Order: sequence, then C-alpha cells, then structure tokens
Amino acid sequence: MINRTIEFTKQHAPNSMRIAARRAQLEARNTTKRLAVPVVSRCEFDNIYHCTVLKTGSQWIKALFSDSTVYRHSGLLPYDPRFYRRRTAPVIPSGRAALALFRSYSQFQEISKPGTYRAFFVVRDPRDIVVSSYFSLRNSHAPMGDIPKARKDLQERSKREGMRYVISRLTKQNLFQQLRSWAVAPNSETIRLFRYEDLTGGQQADEVDRLMRHCGISLPPSELEALLSRYSFSRMRKDQEIPGKIPHYRNGKAGDWRNHFDDELHRAFSAATGDLVELLGYPARDQVS
Repeated sequence: MINRTIEFTKQHAPNSMRIAARRAQLEARNTTKRLAVPVVSRCEFDNIYHCTVLKTGSQWIKALFSDSTVYRHSGLLPYDPRFYRRRTAPVIPSGRAALALFRSYSQFQEISKPGTYRAFFVVRDPRDIVVSSYFSLRNSHAPMGDIPKARKDLQERSKREGMRYVISRLTKQNLFQQLRSWAVAPNSETIRLFRYEDLTGGQQADEVDRLMRHCGISLPPSELEALLSRYSFSRMRKDQEIPGKIPHYRNGKAGDWRNHFDDELHRAFSAATGDLVELLGYPARDQVS
C-alpha cells in the first residue's frame, strides 16, 4: 500500500512533492539494507559515479546497483543526486554509488570528490537514442515537467515530423554535446566508457562483470547471473504491464534506428550532430551493423 501511494505521488504530484517522495523511498530502502543485509566484502573505493545521458538504460543500471547483492559485495548504498537538489555541483557522501548523473565531462569534473573513486559513462548509438526518446515521449514516459506538452505535440505530428521534433529537443538539451564531451575526454583508468549495446547484448554477463570490477566490485558468477535475471528487460517490461498503460521498456535492440530513419531524418540528424556517430565508433548509415 505504501509503495503504491509513493508511486502515485511520483506520477501525479507537483515536482517538489515527487522529489520528496522518491527521496523518502530511497532512504527507507537504504535503512533496510543497513539493518538487514550483511556486507561480506567492501569496495576499495569511497564512491562510484554512474554518468550517462537519457535513454541509455539508466533505470536498469540504477536497479543493478541498488540491489542487495551489490550492497552485500560492496557496502555501497545507492544515491540519486536528483532527489537532493542543490544549486551547486553535488557532493556525494562517502560510501555511495551516485547513480544517473546526467552531466557533461566538464560538469562531472566540477563535482568535489574528496576520497577515492571510480566513474563510468554509458554511451549509446545517438540514432537509437532519438528513436527511443520519440516513443518514450509520445507514449510511455511519466507525465512530468513539459512532457505532457511534448506528448501532445508528437501525437499531432507524423512519425517523421515527430522525430525531427525530438532531434531538435535533444539538441536544445545538449544531449549530443554531452556525448561528444565524453567521447573526446582524456583516457583514464579512473573513468571508463561502456556501451549500452554491450551491457545489454549477447555477452552481457561478461560486460557487466567488467563494469563491476572496474568499480571495485566482485560478484560470484552465480550471483551475477541471478542479478541479471532479476533485472532482465523482458521481466522489467512485464512488471510494468498494467491495463491501459504502455510499458516504459520497449524494444532496445541495437540498430533499431534503421527501421525509422529515412533520407530526410538522416539529413536532419547529421545537421544536428555532425561526426558524432563516427566519433563514438558506431557504424555509418551505409555500413552493416
């Protein structure tokens, strides 16, 4: 009953109340972990920073790092800076995994990091980000902020015009520029880039294990397998199947943009992003993915 009330508040209340409800939910879950879950091995780093942009599986990554299995093998509690609004760059408490930091590389560098840390940035083919953003905005994203207006605008447009609208929207939100900032950032053992396509692909277990080990977290193979099974996209989609509601988790297949981009959309996308696709190492339009 309490969870349903919080979920309703998250979807329908004013923004300040939504943030308070989600902060309360996170703190309650963290308290339960501290009291009920024994830590068998601690992470060697004081903090973990998960950096990303929209539509790169950020809620899925958050679910993994919020699970009791990861806490048991790291001692790190999840921390979402969006629930703790500050005017300046956030200071993450020690012993936390800061999840879903939507920041450019330079903005991440502004965050004070008083202890040892590891950071990772999740990148995705920006053309698939456009497609995923279009369907999310048009159909399934929670109606918060300016999303109701964007949804109305998209539902009044053709798919082509709707995707042009999304390209323009993402440009104004600096999403493409944020991707570029991480792509050209200096190489570092402290900060690594991981591809959404690898984290969710056929070698998922190996890639997630590589991610966890970069973060100083070692999960036994059987526990990693169980963790990934709990948060498979098919299961998370099924959990959201409520009559009359479109699930937030849709087709996340790499290269789905090929099913939606025509010549006009390619021109609009290229005008907005330049050489971003090549810079990130994704195949050009005329290459087989």
